[in-house]
Amino acid sequence: MSGEEGTASTEVERQYDRIVRGRRVRAVLAGLLVIVIGYFFANALYAAELPQANLPQYVGDFIGALQDYFPFLVPVEGFPWITFDPSGFGDYWAFIQERNLIYDPEASLTDPSTGGPLGLFGQAGLTLSMGFAGTILGFPLALLFGVLGSGRVTPFPFNFIFRGTMSAIRAIPALVWALIYVPLGGLGPATATLAIATDTVGNLGRLFTDELEEVEDGPIEAMRTTGANKPQTITFGMLSQVTTPFIAWTLYIFEINVRIAVTLGIIGGGGLGRILSVQQGLFAFTNMMATILVILVLIVSVEMFSQRLRSYLRADDEPMGLWELITGFPQRMADALLK
Repeated sequence: MSGEEGTASTEVERQYDRIVRGRRVRAVLAGLLVIVIGYFFANALYAAELPQANLPQYVGDFIGALQDYFPFLVPVEGFPWITFDPSGFGDYWAFIQERNLIYDPEASLTDPSTGGPLGLFGQAGLTLSMGFAGTILGFPLALLFGVLGSGRVTPFPFNFIFRGTMSAIRAIPALVWALIYVPLGGLGPATATLAIATDTVGNLGRLFTDELEEVEDGPIEAMRTTGANKPQTITFGMLSQVTTPFIAWTLYIFEINVRIAVTLGIIGGGGLGRILSVQQGLFAFTNMMATILVILVLIVSVEMFSQRLRSYLRADDEPMGLWELITGFPQRMADALLK
């Protein structure tokens, strides 16, 4: 027994040594990874000219300039900080009333500085319309490409023709698609809607393909045993399993498309983005922030509606709270620029 105990003890020691060596190797690799990331980060900072910008000396000017965007932030003279004055919110409302941005029956539809008779709310409706119309226009092709891109429907390698097409569409941001479509009808809401529709085909179609790859084989085999042809098998054996996920993903893409509609407006696509661009060109920063607040209300409202509906359709989806939607708004708008 003593020999067996000695053998077992030796094996335990060997395993312990291997664990210790493994941890040391992982620690060394983690250290090297930190060094490599730090090296590239330092080079990225120099490439972006941040060290040469000498930002600290501009802190005071920057804090003072914030009042152009946020009238309720009052800089303290002689100190590099600010105080909060709630009465500053009145500047936003004064701008909206002065320019009749809620409703002005005499305003021109073609005047981007006012936003037309319905003002900012009318332009919010235009932005929402572009996102909605683009989603509906892109849905049929997204469904077709998504189904044909699945290996369960189209045999390899022919399914990669459709997958490759969707990948190529996704590789080009909606902003570039809008510029590609400019010769069709100039730069305006129609061009922006076509760009959103094209982007929808790539993004939504790929989500459809991924869902079809996860369907159960049972209903498909059951349809085949009844003598159903391939279209019937696809419709009743496959698509019937993913109806709810397809609706949920379409709502999610609609969220993204509304944000994209705002960004396309900045380059002339119309809607709230166009008003924002015009106010920026006029250096009317307080007016810009009033427009941004309307954009915030529009985006958060659409996302709350979409997320609540998706959480109802899919029990595994947890909708974000109002605070999370508001705090994550800048990041989601930045991401929309890359879509």
